[in-house]
Amino acid sequence: MTLNEAPKAFGAGLIALDLVLGMDPAAPVKSWTGGTCGNVLSILAFLGWKSFPIARMNGDAASKRVLADLAKWGVQLDFAQCEPTGHTPIIVQQIKSDRDGNPTHKFLWACPSCGKHLPRFKAITQAAVAVVAPHMEDASVFFMDRLSRAMLTLARQASDNGAVVIFEPSAKSDPKHFAEALEIAHILKYADQRLADAGNVLNDNSSVLLEIQTLGEHGLRYRSKTDGTVQPWTPMSAFQSIRLEDTCGSGDWCTAGIIHKLAAGGFESFSKLGPEDFSEALTFGQGLASWNTRFEGARGGMYSMTFGEFEEQVSDILGGDVRSLPEKPMSKDVQESVDCPACASQAA
Repeated sequence: MTLNEAPKAFGAGLIALDLVLGMDPAAPVKSWTGGTCGNVLSILAFLGWKSFPIARMNGDAASKRVLADLAKWGVQLDFAQCEPTGHTPIIVQQIKSDRDGNPTHKFLWACPSCGKHLPRFKAITQAAVAVVAPHMEDASVFFMDRLSRAMLTLARQASDNGAVVIFEPSAKSDPKHFAEALEIAHILKYADQRLADAGNVLNDNSSVLLEIQTLGEHGLRYRSKTDGTVQPWTPMSAFQSIRLEDTCGSGDWCTAGIIHKLAAGGFESFSKLGPEDFSEALTFGQGLASWNTRFEGARGGMYSMTFGEFEEQVSDILGGDVRSLPEKPMSKDVQESVDCPACASQAA
């Protein structure tokens, strides 16, 4: 990467179409790119990175919507349709109020209209490796939230090229793949609700230098390995939000913020950082997470204001100003509904 050139992030994992049913039952369904990997790469592009998702989109209605949304934010689509292609995953997010009036959400894996199962995640295959690997020579980051042989091969290649590898598992999957991922990854981040304990990951056989466990409304804790010494867990409280609309996607904002602060210079730069740098980056990530809770959907705020307004509001949060902000309408381009493949075939 040359001076003043945008850092590059490659990512493979869950890239889906989110269909968001908000609090107002009369409001149109909101649709945009979702999934952990899809969100992280979109947010990094929003923050000025060149993001390259590696996926298998096949040209169906859901993939067209995802590709259009990614393009809106400047995401690079060179490797979004790797062979063999398949249906793009669709996730329905339903936001409701609990008995105390607080917003809560759940995910639906079946179409609310026809009841059929929605398309699920399919990992990239070895066919993608030969296509993508030659283009990762100057990558700063490789992100993965799912595991497959192809993902691990690309992650190792990226690491060998000097990239920081970030692994954000949703659960412990194949034990061999999980163990290999820890041999490659430099940053491990996971939620306590999904993975209570990742084990002794800061050992001599692991490449992990920073381990982050998120704790929902209680914030997070982290520990690092600096100069071969494992530091103790350090807790960090979450920022308070006066206007809570939805917590979905806040973890992805936190991840993107951490990557933005720690990994733009690749592994050579990252390896020289210490606890103070980690604390500053995690604070920034938590500030982004708090800002995101003011909007419905995983990235609703991106459609509601300019980048300058976003920067100003995040600065206020980091400075301790948690005032309730005036609501702004979302752009209309998030209101486009997409039928599930089963509904579409019936309509045809």
